[in-house]
Amino acid sequence: MEKLKILVVDDESRMRKLVRDFLVKCNYEVLEAEDGREAVDLFFEKQDIALIILDVMMPRMDGWQVCREIREYSKVPIIMLTAKGEEQDELQGFQLGVDEYISKPFSPKILVARVEAILRRTGQVSAEDVIRVGGIEIDKAAHVVLIDGRSIELSYKEFELLVYFAENRGIALSREKILNSVWNYDYFGDARTIDTHVKKLRSKMGEKGDMIKTVWGLGYKFEEG
Repeated sequence: MEKLKILVVDDESRMRKLVRDFLVKCNYEVLEAEDGREAVDLFFEKQDIALIILDVMMPRMDGWQVCREIREYSKVPIIMLTAKGEEQDELQGFQLGVDEYISKPFSPKILVARVEAILRRTGQVSAEDVIRVGGIEIDKAAHVVLIDGRSIELSYKEFELLVYFAENRGIALSREKILNSVWNYDYFGDARTIDTHVKKLRSKMGEKGDMIKTVWGLGYKFEEG
């Protein structure tokens, strides 16, 4: 399946990188623009952008004007970012057809969750959000795991770890690769934290925990049987 394209528009390169890294980790393709004019040009050049994350305060053309120009031709979902918490700004955003409005500073995880919710709502993310393997059903959107039809409670990181294993089943994964893919910005410490989380995850999965195989000297592999 082709990756959905998301356009991130912000004049701060650090902010663009932060948002891009989280979106790429969630399997989106990310395009970047550092000002409003570039954003409009890129949007009409590509024509297959699924969603725009748009900062308000930018040089050459601000977020409001970008929104106005794009809304004349497209109903593409737009998430507006602003450093202001003014109600008037928020009202203006919704009047211009903004789908979501998030004030800085914000949690990148919350932003990604909003992106996924909007894409589901607009029908751009399908049932492929559900992974089924060996009697395990993982609903990535709802953060629900069923084992033989029975729900199990997982922490946020245990859930992310199980998703990562299931999406890479049959592949031997080093601790370093797991660490970089699942922990990313949140991680401070060493690779032993993976072993702790795997132990807890196996325990919660009951007999299905045996599907997480230890690859001695390397890491883990997730496979049926």
